[in-house]
Amino acid sequence: MPTAQEQYDDAMFAFSTGDFDSAIARLMALLAEDPDHFDARLSLGMALYRKGDYASAIVEGHKAEKLRPKEQLVHTNLSLFYMKSGDKKTAEHHGLQARIASWKENMAPPDAASATDPELSLAKPKAPPMKLPEKFPDMPWKKKANLAPKPPSASPDESPDAPPKS
Repeated sequence: MPTAQEQYDDAMFAFSTGDFDSAIARLMALLAEDPDHFDARLSLGMALYRKGDYASAIVEGHKAEKLRPKEQLVHTNLSLFYMKSGDKKTAEHHGLQARIASWKENMAPPDAASATDPELSLAKPKAPPMKLPEKFPDMPWKKKANLAPKPPSASPDESPDAPPKS
């Protein structure tokens, strides 16, 4: 027996190929086993909408709303369903609810689970390598000593600064 996720995946494949009758049948079978499967409930409403059955899509949309009343996608779908059925006032109400849910979602701090899961984190660009000079001075703030070589003298007694003997 396939798992609920496998059943949902099969229904979504049928939906994506435009076979809405098969998608509806598969989603209804899944919901008969698990009536609280939110994604199946939401997708069933959209499949019914695509078939042109706006009244049934609205019913399924409200069932999804009972599962997650503050979900943005629920209100977006309901707004679309009501607009197509001709109820502009209710469509605008659900459109506003979708915008409010979006604002609340953007204001919420990121949850700790997504911060720790590396697959859910955003890709970060690598820092370019830092180019250092070939020879970095040890203490650049100190004055440099005169490092010019002294000329060789004829005898060890003579210093280069002394006047030549005649």
